[in-house]
Amino acid sequence: MSALQNNIQNKVIVITGASSGLGETTARHLAKLGAKLVLAARRVDRLEQLVAEIEVEGGQAIAVATDVAQQAQVDALIEKTLSHYGTVDVLINNAGIMPMAPLAKRKVDEWDQMIDINIKGVLYGIAAVLPTMQSKQSGHIINLSSVAGLKVSAGVGTVYSATKFAVKAISEGLREEVAGDNIRVTTLYPGAVDSELKLGSSDQESGAAMQAFYDAYEIPADSVARAIVYAIEQPADMAINEISLRPTKQTF
Repeated sequence: MSALQNNIQNKVIVITGASSGLGETTARHLAKLGAKLVLAARRVDRLEQLVAEIEVEGGQAIAVATDVAQQAQVDALIEKTLSHYGTVDVLINNAGIMPMAPLAKRKVDEWDQMIDINIKGVLYGIAAVLPTMQSKQSGHIINLSSVAGLKVSAGVGTVYSATKFAVKAISEGLREEVAGDNIRVTTLYPGAVDSELKLGSSDQESGAAMQAFYDAYEIPADSVARAIVYAIEQPADMAINEISLRPTKQTF
């Protein structure tokens, strides 16, 4: 095993939104590199199946049913991590939703859900792990934004973009605040990557447009997993702060 891989082996890594897509694929990659995983999502049956598959291949993982929109559940997730593994080294704030629709459709309930999951869920995760990471003067927080957090996806994704711009701002501020505690912060800005996000629109027209866009451009979920592995495996004195990745032919 290389020296870089040894920077992942035995690290305790919490992944939200781990029941499918980017979270699931990242979990599989990290398990093969020897990480000790805590997999969080609402669909505990999917998590337990993933844990079983990881264990069959010799990896270590536990499942914790978690709704990141509920602070008490996120706190309980980290408490379970600490009781089971004794520490937390990396938090991957991956959970998110992307119900696209023009503002004029007034999908206010979906706006609220995006704010609760995409923004508050990230903040709750940060709040839950900071005491442990600051106490031991080490740690790594990885937040999933989007290319829509760099450029507004006007027309169908204005509110989604707003939540992902918020993740960018939170990450930048967090990095400055915790640099003195030797805590690394990484933000990822993926483009069209295969996941369930593209299926989240209740607005039929917007959903069809998103499906067509992804059909034309999407790349596999392991594209993001490999970027996350790259960020984690670097030596502790080096932080990969931002990674933008897209399908080569995607212009947005």
